[in-house]
Amino acid sequence: MAWTWRQYTDLAKRRPLTLRLADALGRGKGRLRLFDDLHPPIRAPFVPDLRDWEEHDLAACWIGHATVLLRIGGMTILTDPVLSTRVGIGMGLMTIGPRRLVAPALPIRRLPKLDLILISHAHFDHLDRPTLSRLRKDVPVITAHRTHDLVRDLGFRAVTELQWGESIQLGEIKLTARPVRHWGARTFYDQHRGFNAYLLESARHRVLYGGDTAYHEGFREIGAVNLAILGIGAYDPYIAAHANPEQAWAMADHCRADHVLPMHHSTFKLSHEPTHEPIERLLAAAGRLVDRVIIRQVGGTWALQ
Repeated sequence: MAWTWRQYTDLAKRRPLTLRLADALGRGKGRLRLFDDLHPPIRAPFVPDLRDWEEHDLAACWIGHATVLLRIGGMTILTDPVLSTRVGIGMGLMTIGPRRLVAPALPIRRLPKLDLILISHAHFDHLDRPTLSRLRKDVPVITAHRTHDLVRDLGFRAVTELQWGESIQLGEIKLTARPVRHWGARTFYDQHRGFNAYLLESARHRVLYGGDTAYHEGFREIGAVNLAILGIGAYDPYIAAHANPEQAWAMADHCRADHVLPMHHSTFKLSHEPTHEPIERLLAAAGRLVDRVIIRQVGGTWALQ
């Protein structure tokens, strides 16, 4: 009887050499991946204007996918930095993995001075070592439990892991890791890795960065927030790991979000739903409250008035 692909994969997961190879391929810095840029993505719909960025008490800019530039409590925070043309494992001159459909709204050289890098989990489309290797190493990094090994060797001087419920005070910001329904393995075997959402609190504002999550009701516990940043894509057929737009809208209501920034859509083709579907379904779910959705295209910016 012929073996199925799953049987071959399960066998590979039990081979120590295969596991070590998968881990090594997932740790590349992307320096030689020249073929990745042969077919560049289209330009972002908007080019952010950040001239008054540091004057805002609360502001956000969607760079693409789960990468959001956030201003809160006098700090500039970059979430899940992924600015590469492709994400995935390195195979010499190229990356094996999804290709970016829309270019980042800002290249690294145009990012403002960062005060914090926030990483939700170790998946390639959230923890991109080629991007991280090009960012300033004096910027503190907060990441999920048992993921520091994927970041620290890149040269960052301050890397802190948080488990669910743990908090850290950074300047005016209290940052707390919150539970989500997802998974953390980067390659085949590293099931020990954590995966987080984060609640950011300043003296005046509260922001939820949802990371990746399927629908759950845990966000009811955090109280009202000014801004909820939630993923709305990659749900077909991965509904057990990613919320669909209607579920994301419900979770925004759970934390009584004044404003909602939808992310994790329109940037990479990670699932079967049409690229345009997630944002269209979210706006339909919002109905007469559609003005709560603050950014709808890559490069969009928003500031609390």
